[in-house]
Amino acid sequence: MRKLISDFAIFMSIMSFVGLDMLMGLDTPKLIVPTEFKPTRSDRGWFVLPFGKNPWWWYLASFVPALLVTILIFMDQQISAVIVNRKENKLKKGCGYHLDLFWVGVLMAVCSFMGLPWYVAATVISIAHIDSLKMESECSAPGEQPQFLGVREQRLTGILVFVLTGLSVFLAPVLQYIPMPVLYGVFLYMGVASLSGIQFWERIKLYLMPPKHQPDFSFLRHVPLRRVHLFTLVQIVCLAVLWILKSTFLAIIFPVMGERGESRPADSCILGHQGFGGWRLEDRWRTDRFGSAGLRRIASW
Repeated sequence: MRKLISDFAIFMSIMSFVGLDMLMGLDTPKLIVPTEFKPTRSDRGWFVLPFGKNPWWWYLASFVPALLVTILIFMDQQISAVIVNRKENKLKKGCGYHLDLFWVGVLMAVCSFMGLPWYVAATVISIAHIDSLKMESECSAPGEQPQFLGVREQRLTGILVFVLTGLSVFLAPVLQYIPMPVLYGVFLYMGVASLSGIQFWERIKLYLMPPKHQPDFSFLRHVPLRRVHLFTLVQIVCLAVLWILKSTFLAIIFPVMGERGESRPADSCILGHQGFGGWRLEDRWRTDRFGSAGLRRIASW
């Protein structure tokens, strides 16, 4: 019963606080949703014509930002796929991610002609979806944690999620009653809950732990602690730079920085040749699937 409640905890929390907001009559900012199903601009129809209004050389110059966007979409999609397909999740149907990437490419073209925003796999939501489908053993000794058995791999929940997302277009009269603080709180909870198990977050917490209380991570057996802290500090600085960059008009060059960071030439200088070999000992299995370049990308994230 507790597992069932935890699976629907987010939905129940939204409904509970929406009811509380309506019951007490609080003056809170509400979700702004359109009341009509039509294009956002009145000077165009449902399809955007690619030719006719712009100078001819614009079509040639658009190749450069198009290439950057392609790299960004590919990285964003595949990073989510790699995180979801971790060894700890015991997934078996890995080929489905190639089909997802194919449909993302097809829908990108469709959305472009219709003037709709592009979309890729949402990392936090994908992790929450995996957690809700995990199977655990029912019989265990008193005080013993249930054993993780795997994930219910099926397409039904994914199809229902996107069907309900599409139907939400027609639920504007209902969605406009949801307070924005409720949504912000839900998103904050989902983000914090998804931090569990991410090695970058675990290494950040090592700054606040004395050595005798540190968990028995495999990389701590092969890499000196000061080098682990140095590597984590480099990642924090890179994350801060990307966060600042994405808030400016230079955000379009993010794919270039991400592609440049895949080779990570500084890793060998920080960790040393032997240190990098044992840096992600638990992720060595991924070399067979993604190759050495994929292992570097996984280690960097």
